[in-house]
Amino acid sequence: MGQKVRPTSFRVGITKGWPSRWHADKKHFADFVVGDARIRRFIQKNYRYAAISQVEIERTQDSVHLILHTARPGIVIGRRGVEVDRLRGRLEEITGGPIKITIQEVPRPELSAPLLAQNIAEQLEKRASFRRTMRRAAEMARQMGALGVKVQVAGRLSGSEMARRETVIEGSIPLHTLDADIDFGFIEAKTNNGHVGIKVWVYRGMIKKEEAGDASDAQTGKVS
Repeated sequence: MGQKVRPTSFRVGITKGWPSRWHADKKHFADFVVGDARIRRFIQKNYRYAAISQVEIERTQDSVHLILHTARPGIVIGRRGVEVDRLRGRLEEITGGPIKITIQEVPRPELSAPLLAQNIAEQLEKRASFRRTMRRAAEMARQMGALGVKVQVAGRLSGSEMARRETVIEGSIPLHTLDADIDFGFIEAKTNNGHVGIKVWVYRGMIKKEEAGDASDAQTGKVS
């Protein structure tokens, strides 16, 4: 199971919360799901350069609250908030309602699996050596305190005729330990020879039961 299930979804309700948080009846449920997918797709496509690691969506009956976790908050906000206002306007056109945007800075981007995957994708698109890029990303995360890193790329690597998969592992990745804080990221690099899939796992240590309970309660809206 550990190789086939996304580590973040495997831990939802245990040590991690839902990235989308709202309640809806049967009439609005499908619209909300499609709306969330459109928001995430738009941000991933148009703000790939902004180093956004996670998009959280909170909905009420009349509005949408968007929480963007980014390593480059200045790029997302822009000078005097021009860029974030432009983003808000374009998302309001997609959703058809008011949107509130909150920017949260990622304190250590080297320990964020989605940001590591984005960095590797940028290097591969610039025709860098995939082995050197994978090794450098894993070593950088380990130097910043990660207990384990796993990087996997798959596709026509270095322009080869046959697609293959290459993996680099540093330290340990306890995928079956639910208290383990494992971050996961996936992205596709659009190279001249085709798309290359990139997966990154980062093990950042064990989560205490008190911290896990507080995090899951906060994201599910549970009140003790």
